[in-house]
Amino acid sequence: MRCCACLSQQQTLQCSPSKMAAGESNSRAPCLNFTIPGPLGNAQPSNNAHSSPATNEGLAGATGGAPRTAGHSNPQPGPDRSGGADVRVEASPNRQHTTPQSAGPSATATRAPTAVGAPGAATNMTASTAASAEPPNISSSLPSSPASALVYREPVYNWQATKNTVKERFAFLFNNEVLSDVHFLVGKGMGVQRIPAHRFALAVGSAVFDAMFNGGMATTSTEIELPDVEPAAFLALLKFLYSDEVQIGPETVMTTLYTAKKYAVPALEAHCVDFLKKNLRADNAFMLLTQARLFDEPQLASLCLENIDKNTVDALAAEGFTDIDLDTLVAVLERDTLGLREVRLFGAAVRWAEAETQRQQYQPTPENKRKVLGKALALIRFPLMTIEEFAAGPAQSGILSDREVVSLFLHFTVNPKPHVEFIDRPRCCLRGKECSITRFGQVESRWGYSGTSDRIRFSVNRRIFVVGFGLYGSIHGPTDYQVNIQIIHTDSNTVLGQNDTGFSCDGSSNTFRVMFKEPVEILPSVNYIACATLKGPDSHYGTKGMRKVTHEAPAIGTKTYFTFCYAAGNNNGTSVEDGQIPEDTGNQPLKC
Repeated sequence: MRCCACLSQQQTLQCSPSKMAAGESNSRAPCLNFTIPGPLGNAQPSNNAHSSPATNEGLAGATGGAPRTAGHSNPQPGPDRSGGADVRVEASPNRQHTTPQSAGPSATATRAPTAVGAPGAATNMTASTAASAEPPNISSSLPSSPASALVYREPVYNWQATKNTVKERFAFLFNNEVLSDVHFLVGKGMGVQRIPAHRFALAVGSAVFDAMFNGGMATTSTEIELPDVEPAAFLALLKFLYSDEVQIGPETVMTTLYTAKKYAVPALEAHCVDFLKKNLRADNAFMLLTQARLFDEPQLASLCLENIDKNTVDALAAEGFTDIDLDTLVAVLERDTLGLREVRLFGAAVRWAEAETQRQQYQPTPENKRKVLGKALALIRFPLMTIEEFAAGPAQSGILSDREVVSLFLHFTVNPKPHVEFIDRPRCCLRGKECSITRFGQVESRWGYSGTSDRIRFSVNRRIFVVGFGLYGSIHGPTDYQVNIQIIHTDSNTVLGQNDTGFSCDGSSNTFRVMFKEPVEILPSVNYIACATLKGPDSHYGTKGMRKVTHEAPAIGTKTYFTFCYAAGNNNGTSVEDGQIPEDTGNQPLKC
């Protein structure tokens, strides 16, 4: 229920049975006629919850006698914009008051539209705080004593003199009926709140509000409905526009960010994003990532993804993971930097699919799980699993088709490997900087293959991880190669990492990346052998090889020295001076 009279020109009065005029029944609250002049046509409600009640003499003044109020100084005269007002007090939908108990029926307070009366020199009186600085929906209980139900309050006259700065004066007007010329009905359903505001203050702080009130299609309505905005978020926006104060918390930051974007207040947007950055953790990274993508906040989204990279296990275990949308799941599975084995990523994707089938009211069958996963399923890198991991999990899940299961088993067991529809590029789960070093100064042709491995021995001066090799390709144009790559510990002859895979070349003299399934740790001052066994046509090869190659990383202030030596035994002719395996692709961790 709302009052048809402008709240900036009159105030709510609470009527006590103990102060009723003669002849009124004690069983109901009286309806009193008051003429309420005030400075600037406004009477500001008192912020004091217990103003002193007026005397009977003051009540007489309200009905035409001398205006006096016990315990208060005389109010200053001011222009009367509204004339006399027949004010009936009613319960505001946002402020509920308990009525005092009496011998008769309970007195029910109502606010009716005001009736303009004859102007007169009557006392300015206010009642309960119809417009305080607190957010709406504040419930209070008045004292049960009948004597305290009727409370006359002095207006806040000359409030401007108590505010020393423009900021203080505008902050006083926040969520205040004083001088307000527009009201917003914010929220929907039972949660709607009626919030006063000032067109000038809003137009100064927001181009959207400026267009709303002053543009070519400006509204003339004094009440504007905002069903898509949360009241708490709208109040936070107004608080910022009126006073530059930021009032956001974990429960309101996302709705405030939405409201700030809606009304083009970038400074408040920045505060919301900063708040989210400071509170970003593994257990809320997926939730914030979804919101960052929804609100088009690329910087926040990037920070969320980096957090997921570093804390993949904890992020996937968080409750919010299964609540993300498909596009967010795809954005995560596309990354090469997730620190988790593929079989566990598959398990997380299945868990998400189970939740999604429930949201879409499907039966959680393997067919429906595959349906809701959609393009995300193709981003699981099944070829990177071991054959045991694949056989125990994905092969028996029913989510993959029979043809896909057979092709993947063939990929694990035979050479040359058949084509599979899934990515076989390893994920690099390290958080350092990837770099490549080249040990040859010139490229020549031709280099042949007969099943013998090309091998070169190397060592480094600091701990790194090798993620793959760069290999030369065919001299006969575009060609596919089958290749097995290995890194072997020289002293123990232990294979530390290997991958049976393939690569395609375009016939140029460039090198082509061939990656291990997982990065291989290389310790300083230890000898290792890089080994590559290719099946394919003759290729380019390198000459003018260097025995020592230095890589400098200015960002972390380090230099890494690679030392290459001849690998004794059958090496297909590769040596320090010429041959294959021209590049090592490694990762220098940020901390050793």
